[in-house]
Amino acid sequence: MPITTTAAILRSRGAPFSLEPVTLADPGPGQLLVRLAACGICATDVGVQRHEQGTPLPHVLGHEGAGTVVAVGPGVDHVAAGDRVVLSYASCGHCPNCASHHPQYCANFMALNYGGVLPDGAVPMHQGDAPVYGGFFGQSSFAGHALAYARNTVKLADDVPFNLAAPFGCGLQTGAGTAYNTLDVQAGHSFAVIGAGSVGLAAMLAAVDRGCHSIIAVDRVAERLDLARRMGATHGINATGMAAADLALALRAILPTGIDRIVDTTGVSAVVRGGLEGLASRGQMALLAVTAPGTEITINPNTLLGGRRLVGAVEGDADPQAFIPWLIDRHRAGRFNHAPMVQTYDFARINEAVADMAAGRAVKPVLLME
Repeated sequence: MPITTTAAILRSRGAPFSLEPVTLADPGPGQLLVRLAACGICATDVGVQRHEQGTPLPHVLGHEGAGTVVAVGPGVDHVAAGDRVVLSYASCGHCPNCASHHPQYCANFMALNYGGVLPDGAVPMHQGDAPVYGGFFGQSSFAGHALAYARNTVKLADDVPFNLAAPFGCGLQTGAGTAYNTLDVQAGHSFAVIGAGSVGLAAMLAAVDRGCHSIIAVDRVAERLDLARRMGATHGINATGMAAADLALALRAILPTGIDRIVDTTGVSAVVRGGLEGLASRGQMALLAVTAPGTEITINPNTLLGGRRLVGAVEGDADPQAFIPWLIDRHRAGRFNHAPMVQTYDFARINEAVADMAAGRAVKPVLLME
């Protein structure tokens, strides 16, 4: 029987979220209904709120949900009603990348995660006869309940609180996975993260876990640099007003031969160029930011001739069914402690939480639905 729940609806680009009742369809084949307890706010949510990215409106965003399974549809057998779960991104399971265990590069990624409708074309939510688009990252978790899929639902142990579990679905997976998987950080490496938000700090925590000998955080917000130091950074660079050359010089002032591994979360052309010019020979730099339409990045190609590599990554090059439990186990063992970056807000305060994140007052806001 369809269920009515409260959702934060985005009705126009740049507008605040509006909490309103919506009706969700019953879970179909391969789907499940989750009663949400918490949902992290990610920069991707804010990007879609502010910029046109192909998502139809009105739309329910939110893609770091955690909660309890209420009901499952046909074909869902790895979780059952009553199970605690974390929700991640959607993938088709059939394309070549999914078949080779790289669902983050699913051929249908954009349609499944941004398209606003279910795979059969149906709209997942309604207000009376009016459609409300959703299925954002296979969930739309800015709500009391969400329809999710077997493929993007990960079972959660009883001893991990929902408010700490929710960010594993995207932000922590993206940052940590980029360090562990894409860049394969090791104890002999130096490491820098440019942009000490939640994704950047997750990458930094992976570098701490792997024992990198020098760990540098770069940001323009002093409080974030202080937090990075408390979480394991050995150095901090305040990049306020820095040009590309200044950033490269600041990195090389710490390590004259350059940095072995760098993660950039900003997508800003001058920042990316400065980071690239601060790389050591044979160093690698990963770009993670989803930038506004029309963004271009200019580099000096001669910089790459020292064996340097510039790569992009989606969702930390991670398959959530394998990586999220692995990362949560590291958290439970005390090797990946992201708790200091989490700040909780009641669901009704969603617009305040978004504003605090944009202003640098909150690093990882997590909404509490119950």
